[in-house]
Amino acid sequence: LNKKKNIRLQREPRKYDPNFKGPIEKRGCTDIVCCILFIICVLAYIAVGILAWSQGDPRKAIYPTDSRGQFCGQECTRMENLFLFRNATVVIEARQVVMKIFEDYTHSWYWILIGLAIAMVLSLLFIILLRYLAAIMVWVVIALLILVIGYGIFHCYMEYASLKGEPGANVTLQELGFQTDFAVYLQLQQTWLAFMIILAIVEVIIILLLIFLRKRILIAIALIKEASRAIGHVMCSLFYPLFTFLLLALVIAYWAVTAVYPLVRLLIYFLCTGMCDGNFSDSPEKKACPDSQCLFAFYGGETPYHKYLIVLQFYNVFLFFWCANFVIALGQMTLAGAFASYYWAFSKPDDIPTFPVFSSLGRSLRYHTGTLAFGALILSVVQLIRVLLEYLDHKLKGAQNKFAKFLLCCLKCCFWCLEKIIKFLNRNAYIMVAIYGKNFCTAAKDAFFLLLRNMIRVAVLDKVTDFLLFLGKLLVVGLVGVFAFFFFSGRVKAFADTAPNLHYYWVPILTVAVGSFLIASGFFSVYSMCVDTLFLCFLEDLERNDGSAEKPYLMPENLRKILKKKNTAQPGQ
Repeated sequence: LNKKKNIRLQREPRKYDPNFKGPIEKRGCTDIVCCILFIICVLAYIAVGILAWSQGDPRKAIYPTDSRGQFCGQECTRMENLFLFRNATVVIEARQVVMKIFEDYTHSWYWILIGLAIAMVLSLLFIILLRYLAAIMVWVVIALLILVIGYGIFHCYMEYASLKGEPGANVTLQELGFQTDFAVYLQLQQTWLAFMIILAIVEVIIILLLIFLRKRILIAIALIKEASRAIGHVMCSLFYPLFTFLLLALVIAYWAVTAVYPLVRLLIYFLCTGMCDGNFSDSPEKKACPDSQCLFAFYGGETPYHKYLIVLQFYNVFLFFWCANFVIALGQMTLAGAFASYYWAFSKPDDIPTFPVFSSLGRSLRYHTGTLAFGALILSVVQLIRVLLEYLDHKLKGAQNKFAKFLLCCLKCCFWCLEKIIKFLNRNAYIMVAIYGKNFCTAAKDAFFLLLRNMIRVAVLDKVTDFLLFLGKLLVVGLVGVFAFFFFSGRVKAFADTAPNLHYYWVPILTVAVGSFLIASGFFSVYSMCVDTLFLCFLEDLERNDGSAEKPYLMPENLRKILKKKNTAQPGQ
């Protein structure tokens, strides 16, 4: 009974706290054990990197070597033409292609930067326009969806009516059986009748959802508009992804270098032997290389370093996941703290801290490094398991055991779903930590039950936000990509004299398109984090306040109108 009572209490809304004024300033360090563990593991990771750099030579992964491990044509030889290519024209052509691509970059880098700047402006413009056009975009798309499905029903009915009386059109699907030519099914009345019924059911479901979820859709639109307004007050948040990108680039570079260095040393390991050819000292090779010795080459090594190399590589991969997830988590918590400061400000923007992003970053690193490491650790373990499953799947491709393949496929699917769930829970847990300063488990529990009490609102907001951000990415990449195509290809006469002469005009076009996608993803990731933070703050606002003079709502006025709630006194009075 006590256990059930505790569970029930955990699911109750948070009580009103008169001292709560937004993200708590006076807080203590959380998850200290995990923080210490993370620091120790990172120091060990640095030691592994130093060991790898001291034991390896990355040039051996690029240049060919002889049986002694010496670089061909570079060390201790007077022989010419050591590089033998069976088809030298392929090598020459490949080198020419690379040189032409590099030359294209030197001629078009200025215009590429202009294209990326346009993508940045378009992304920012889209975020600003969402404040005014979010409702129009959502309702227009919903209306178009209903009209398209309605036209599909009409088309199916017309096809069904046109086949009436046609010979063989009244044959049932069961009588026809399976046919490889799917066009045969389109000659049957029953096929179009089935399509019409399915589309009609989908149409009815969408209309019913609109009727019952109309208010929740309006709430989602209002929060999306408010997120655009919040970013307008916290503009520096749009540039935070650059910091995250630099940290991730550093983590990836360290992992790649550490992974490559020891592998090249493992290729061939040499040991001296006491057995030599009797004529070896008189051979031309001895004269060309006076310091040469009779050596025995074999693969691998016998030192402890070589024996435990696979363990070190495994540790390298695991720490790569952990550090990368830590960097991403740091960005999420930093942005959450900044946008929470905006929401809980009584008088906007006067009560917003001067540097909300830097203040939130300082709090996250000073107090919650252990919490960030804890959440990143859980996610890294799941990701590492997924990598191992992919490795097993690659090894079992030639296997004939269907049960093993089926089991592996199920495990991959389950861990993929688990990773998505953990990412969602971690994201919301970091928001709660940024606001209340609790440890990871407490914050995750509070966020989970808060979202559980508002499950339908969560689903609607998530889908509406994903849809709008997908439209934004499509719009930015599409516009910039089309502009780059017409500019660099010379299809438009107005740009014919301005566009540079290139060997491959698709090189800058692809660069601009990929760069635009990355820029749009960076901007919209900030926007998505802002929406999620404001949503959790909105739910907390509903549960802890009642609109009275002592407990006024801090949500924007349009949200209060949708929910038909009002304050007896304005916030701050």
